[in-house]
Amino acid sequence: MAKKLAVIGAGLMGSGIAQVSAQAGWDVVLRDVTDEALARGKGGIASSFEKFVAKGKLAAAAAEEALGRITTTTDLDAVADADIVVEAVFEKIEVKREIFQALDKLAKDDAVLASNTSAIPITKIAAATSRPERVVGTHFFSPVPMMQLCELVRGYKTSDETLATAREFAESVGKTCVVVNRDVAGFVTTRLISALVVEAAKLYESGVASAEDIDVACKLGFGHAMGPLATADLTGVDILLHATENIYTESQDEKFAPPEIMRRMVDAGDIGRKSGQGFYAH
Repeated sequence: MAKKLAVIGAGLMGSGIAQVSAQAGWDVVLRDVTDEALARGKGGIASSFEKFVAKGKLAAAAAEEALGRITTTTDLDAVADADIVVEAVFEKIEVKREIFQALDKLAKDDAVLASNTSAIPITKIAAATSRPERVVGTHFFSPVPMMQLCELVRGYKTSDETLATAREFAESVGKTCVVVNRDVAGFVTTRLISALVVEAAKLYESGVASAEDIDVACKLGFGHAMGPLATADLTGVDILLHATENIYTESQDEKFAPPEIMRRMVDAGDIGRKSGQGFYAH
């Protein structure tokens, strides 16, 4: 089993992927464009490990060992000896294509190039490389150390071998995988949550029911752990708006057209927990 991983992007997702991988025994190089971003990412990983240790879920020595397996760099050349490269940067097709173009030149020939995108078609990202058969989607869920799911996405040209390697990697870091066989925008999970959030926001916007009651209906009626509007606040209304717009642009399916209230909330900065106000006050 390959054991050298490169993660591009030290934000919440990238650092979470680095954390679970290091804990599972992978040697990880975490790359971002600034030393500040890397320090924040590594600091977040260290404090996450501390919480697991405090709760008795991880031995202090194991946490220290895992942290020692993560090196940081601003140099993209550091991907040269990685067996798997996971890109976890901002959800913008131009940014991702630029990174994959560079990875194509720098990564070794048999490396698997994975994107942690939640809504952008893998085929579009893979087309920026000369090896689309080696490109795959590995959509982890946030927060990565807590969430068990990884959605594996097959691009138009992704090979069976690449998909199998991606599955082996995700399972080795403790995730349960679902496979998306056809590269539709939003895959399975983002399409489902986007459709639900859009409809919930429309019901709220038109005064049909309060945010609390819509969420309680989903929790008690359908067994959801969290209602769609609380989920939007946790994920970030801005992030969900961006995802639904990506799906709508690609599919032209009206059910993914975000309601005006989501746009206005984002314009006003009411984007959920991270701003202190979304559909709920936090």
